[in-house]
Amino acid sequence: MARLDNTGKMLAICGGKVYTMNGAPLERGCVLIEKGKIVAVGQSLPIPDGCEVFDATGKVVTPGLIDAHTHLGVYAEPTEWSAEDGNETSGPVTPAMDALDAINPADIAFDDALAGGVTTVMIAPGSANAIGGQCVVLKTVRQATVESMLLKRHAGLKIAFGENPRRVYGDKQKAPVTRMATAYLIRETLQKARDYLKKKGTKEFTPDFGMDAVLKVLRHEMPLRAHAHRADDIMTALRIAREFDVDIVLDHCTEGHLIAGELARREAKAAIGPQLITRAKMELKDKSYRTPAVLDAHGVKFALISDHPVVPNMFLSVYAGLAVRFGLSPLAALRAVTRDPAEMMGIADKVGMLAPGRDADIVVWSGEPLEIASRVEKIWVGGSARDLSADNGGAATWQQK
Repeated sequence: MARLDNTGKMLAICGGKVYTMNGAPLERGCVLIEKGKIVAVGQSLPIPDGCEVFDATGKVVTPGLIDAHTHLGVYAEPTEWSAEDGNETSGPVTPAMDALDAINPADIAFDDALAGGVTTVMIAPGSANAIGGQCVVLKTVRQATVESMLLKRHAGLKIAFGENPRRVYGDKQKAPVTRMATAYLIRETLQKARDYLKKKGTKEFTPDFGMDAVLKVLRHEMPLRAHAHRADDIMTALRIAREFDVDIVLDHCTEGHLIAGELARREAKAAIGPQLITRAKMELKDKSYRTPAVLDAHGVKFALISDHPVVPNMFLSVYAGLAVRFGLSPLAALRAVTRDPAEMMGIADKVGMLAPGRDADIVVWSGEPLEIASRVEKIWVGGSARDLSADNGGAATWQQK
């Protein structure tokens, strides 16, 4: 058992139903926290002398939720042109762009995320370009600087298939006008990075920030994050990843249910969503709320996402609840916004589960988290707490405790 130190009290969150995301939930469980980390989880834990105790009796305790695909801070609220920094549309191939340089840490949507129990987010550039730039993972507690919120840099290289690059550059009479050109530009860039690597250490070598980013993909230091809705675009993304032997996550994967067997065979990973939208463009015409359940039945690993600000990520738990309504098991839905995205993004040693050594990102809910009437009552991020029991839905009304 960890002991008190001289810097402050330990904290025990006890008495609630605890979803550790590592086995069955614990009835009347206890989570013990010290120095911002979880040190013990279980039932009938001995509580050290002097330990502060939070009584969660009648409540539900979960890890902080993880939204594996957002644009928080790069499309800050209010959403109008001056806050839109997600797409560098001066050219269709911009791997040197880094979302970290566009994030406004003062975006009030970070507070909204916390109000919904979301403590970790992946932030990506937009999908206007064939290659749009690099993604990052942040904690959602607003700080003076974005570096203070950073959990993982170089979390993925955004690429995009389908309608968006074609529309943006086709209107300019510039490639990519077709899906063929989009795929070509991505392949060409990956091949250029291979050639760039061969030149390192020679007189012909010239440093290039964009090529350095693509090298991280070739070296398996970060995956491609592929915006793809239609089944054919999904398969093109997987084909390119196989050709260049790189890791890939399928973002949106709207028609994934149509090729679920193929995704399973290829051991694909998907970030599904946003679900709560209309079929606003042609490539969404076969959208289905049953996609998560179908992929789960085939053994495909996936996360559920908001794509904020397309839909507010404050309601990530609600979107997971909708997946349950359409056939996904409650535990699988909760896993898709906690443990599974953490594993997908390579941060499972820090977040996604209530287990010793993980960050103390913990949410206390008034009821089952996937039920629409349940509310976040208390939240800790790295052991720092906020009391939301009196929150009326407006981020500015909170008081930090």
